[in-house]
Amino acid sequence: MERRIPWLWIGVAAALLLVPTSAGRVLLDVIGGLTLTLLFLPLLLTGVGLIGWQLLRRRLRTCSACGFTSLAREACPACGNVFDGAEVPGSSANPASGQIFWGSGPEKEIDARDVTINVDAIDLEAPGPAEPSSRENESA
Repeated sequence: MERRIPWLWIGVAAALLLVPTSAGRVLLDVIGGLTLTLLFLPLLLTGVGLIGWQLLRRRLRTCSACGFTSLAREACPACGNVFDGAEVPGSSANPASGQIFWGSGPEKEIDARDVTINVDAIDLEAPGPAEPSSRENESA
């Protein structure tokens, strides 16, 4: 036996949406709120996940003896090597820019503001000292 289409309930819902009553406005507000929640929930979860990952990454420590990465504070759980006090993340007095959020230490990255780069300009179109000019070759 086929199920009949509930035209009565469809008509009631259409009347609530089309007729400007307080019940219709409340229904539209609820539908709009649910739609916005479903649209922005992935963006919110992505932001929370990114911040959580960066906080977890900042607390990770790599053992200098075996290279095992863990959240241990005193000793490496894989080999038992004791971590140094200087190796504790966030223990530096003046962290480099970007180190607080992204977790890159000064030993891995050179700050471009502290480096001078010397550039020598070379004219590629001018003949070099060993090359004869093209005009000299034409006249000979």
